[in-house]
Amino acid sequence: MNFVAESLYIVAAILFVIGLKRLGKPATARKGNLLSSVGMLLAIVGTLIHFEIMSPEYIVVGMIIGGAIGIILARIVQMTEMPQMVALLNGFGGLASLLVGWAEFHRQYENVLNPDIPHTIELYTAVTTFLTVVVGGLTFSGSVIAWAKLKEVMTGKPILFTGQQFVNAAVLLAVLVGGVIFSMNPAENYPIFIALMAVGLILGVTSVIPIGGADMPVVISLLNSYSGIAGCLAGFVIQNNVLIVTGSLVGASGIILTNIMCKAMNRSLANVLFSGFGSVVASSSSGTKGEVKSVSVEDAYYILESAGSVLFVPGYGLAVAQAQHVCRELADMLHKNGTEVSFGIHPVAGRMPGHMNVLLAEANVSYDLLKEMDEVNPTIESVDVCVVIGANDVVNPAARDEKGSPIYGMPIINVDKSKTVIVMKRSMATGFAGIENPLFYKENTRMLFGDAKNVLQNLVAEFKKG
Repeated sequence: MNFVAESLYIVAAILFVIGLKRLGKPATARKGNLLSSVGMLLAIVGTLIHFEIMSPEYIVVGMIIGGAIGIILARIVQMTEMPQMVALLNGFGGLASLLVGWAEFHRQYENVLNPDIPHTIELYTAVTTFLTVVVGGLTFSGSVIAWAKLKEVMTGKPILFTGQQFVNAAVLLAVLVGGVIFSMNPAENYPIFIALMAVGLILGVTSVIPIGGADMPVVISLLNSYSGIAGCLAGFVIQNNVLIVTGSLVGASGIILTNIMCKAMNRSLANVLFSGFGSVVASSSSGTKGEVKSVSVEDAYYILESAGSVLFVPGYGLAVAQAQHVCRELADMLHKNGTEVSFGIHPVAGRMPGHMNVLLAEANVSYDLLKEMDEVNPTIESVDVCVVIGANDVVNPAARDEKGSPIYGMPIINVDKSKTVIVMKRSMATGFAGIENPLFYKENTRMLFGDAKNVLQNLVAEFKKG
């Protein structure tokens, strides 16, 4: 039976690796998700066989309830709410690991207290258990704070106070000291174990509240990594190979994605976590010059109708307006009109990694039309019209031109270098980073104010009339 269980674990691990690989491309992401789901089912079956659980009624009931909740969430959660849901799912992963570590310690602790069972808690078990509950607790509470910021239940700006870094350092030191004391004699230090869980939860809160909403893509990917690390540690606690492999895959991929997000913003992870970026609203260092040139829907139609090439640059405003479907409809009309159409995707556009790709895929935009930042920038000067839909910080030329700007050095999509820029925005408000955008005052920029979905619908109507 152990051979069967281990064989299922190996197959599950292979499916996880293949699934993760396929998740890297929009065209194969659905199949990758399905393969990973099958792998998880095999892992559960293998665990039941490995531990000789012949009456898995509770496990089956849990799978049915969890599956039903997942189906409901997949149906009712809007794409605009996807970052919030991903944050919560990361948190649930951390919470599950915390509960596994807690339950295993209880089992070990009760065996120690039972005089009929000669038993001691080994140092290896003690260390992995306390690390599991700390990292799991940090992931859970940090993810809840990330969800609250994204949901705007609490302010999306960094929450800073005097001595904050000292407090974080003190909390981290308490974890290390408490962990050492607990590991020395775990059977007699159950109160310290509970305290470690509490401190882990506190550390998650204090780690995420100083991070601004503009850095949420990094936070989401980092918390995803934490959830994988917590799962891997839980695998060591219960000595389950497939959980170790799965947690390692998630943890490593999350770290890699976090690194990609940081490079996309030209910032270090330490700067993201500790700088309090966005706490102070900053304006352009040289000041904005010129005046805003607004344009009507009719005039925008004439500009687009005569364009030989159009590059759409979507941002979070597209998601808020749920305008992805009508944007695809406009793109189709432009294509029928003989216009070369593409979509420029910045790595940190939106509120989570890949947010714009998911939205456009939902609207059945061809994957061939999705171009990464490094692909569109070299030829952007030849683009007739760039249509910026709800994006702000990722097209802000201050990141390229103004050394005094807080986002200086961050790679952007250079839409201002195209022949004409049409910016769709509700108002002149700053983006999530709280930084004024000189793009709006450029000679080749035209502002098309209004809700993105309504504006795009009106443009579609103009094309239909034409």
